[in-house]
Amino acid sequence: MQVGIILELLSILCNFVSQFYSMDIQSIKNRFGIIGNTPGINRAIEVAVQVASTELSVLITGESGTGKEVFPQIIHQFGPRKHNIYIAVNCGAIPEGTIDSELFGHEKGSFTGASDKRKGYFEVADKGTIFLDEVAEMPLATQARLLRVLETGEFFKVGSSIPQKTDVRVVAATNIDVQRAIQNGRFREDLFYRLSTIPIKIPPLRERTDDILLLARKFAADFAEKYRMPFIRFSADAQQVLLEYPWPGNIRQLKNIVEQISIIEQDREITADTLKKYLPDAFSNRLPALISNDFVDQKTFNSEREILFQILFDMRKDITDLKQQVHEISQEKNITPSINKPVNENVNLITNSDYSDVHIDNNNIQDTEIIEDESLSLLEKEKEFIVKALERHKGKRKLAAQELGISERTLYRKIKEYHLE
Repeated sequence: MQVGIILELLSILCNFVSQFYSMDIQSIKNRFGIIGNTPGINRAIEVAVQVASTELSVLITGESGTGKEVFPQIIHQFGPRKHNIYIAVNCGAIPEGTIDSELFGHEKGSFTGASDKRKGYFEVADKGTIFLDEVAEMPLATQARLLRVLETGEFFKVGSSIPQKTDVRVVAATNIDVQRAIQNGRFREDLFYRLSTIPIKIPPLRERTDDILLLARKFAADFAEKYRMPFIRFSADAQQVLLEYPWPGNIRQLKNIVEQISIIEQDREITADTLKKYLPDAFSNRLPALISNDFVDQKTFNSEREILFQILFDMRKDITDLKQQVHEISQEKNITPSINKPVNENVNLITNSDYSDVHIDNNNIQDTEIIEDESLSLLEKEKEFIVKALERHKGKRKLAAQELGISERTLYRKIKEYHLE
């Protein structure tokens, strides 16, 4: 009898703890605007709250547009530094030539344009929290300086030989495969282990199918209120499209599409056909390279446009290399191009290693200058796109990068590469 009572009391206690835990997680979601109830999101919130009371470094990983920027705020607000400053820094948006100055400050006259002494983010955020978004975009030299800060709390301003101390909680985030970046020599392995004392993984939207409709309805309600327009509703077939679409841009893409539909469509009942007009390449045959996660992670591009450019460049390079090899072989073997052979007899089969019978149509062999011109044509086109975008936005790189569909850091690199300063 007593055993039964004890078991019943334990069951009641477990239910109470479970309900209290659910209420606690939900209150955090309400406070920080997190929508959804999938296990991956709940686990990420739980880890963020648990690690908040410590001083451990945290690395948040997840695809672009998944909402990684919310979790550093949770860590800051639930930690002992919540009454001190919180600074979020997008490392991918800071040009390579100025990132050290932005993070660590500089002395007057340390470089051209340094007319005054300046504090960096690590000095300003002393006793607080600094969030380093897109940390894997940092140059290797800056990564070394960041590692020193994490290990010793010391840094040097640009142009100074005097070390300074800072007490900063560092939370970092990235949307690339860091292990592959380490293998490719683009990210320091020691920095990775120092940053990822506690890892937090944010699941992509395609793995949160139970949350997609919740998010779509929430965004629709928000935009109806914002623009003072009737609320849009998705039909059953449209809801199925929402669930089946892979959402490469994750929550950011879903929000953008719901906003477009809310403003443009007159009919507030959204069908599948209407929805598909707003989904790029929805359910169509796309190049495998554009939808392969491995390819995107390996190249770490910021948009499909950059991937497409690289595919075209690689294809052109392969063709150019092949033509060059044929040209070199013909020169080495003293092959005389035949101009009298029919088109369907460009190359005779080689037997008994006798090269005297080999005939190559010289119409298919181009000299080196023509090959180089072909390989440069796409580069010139890319340069033209960049120049026109900068002209349209009067030199404002941020707006030009948005139009081109690339990051500001990538645009800065391209400007230097094409000497467009």
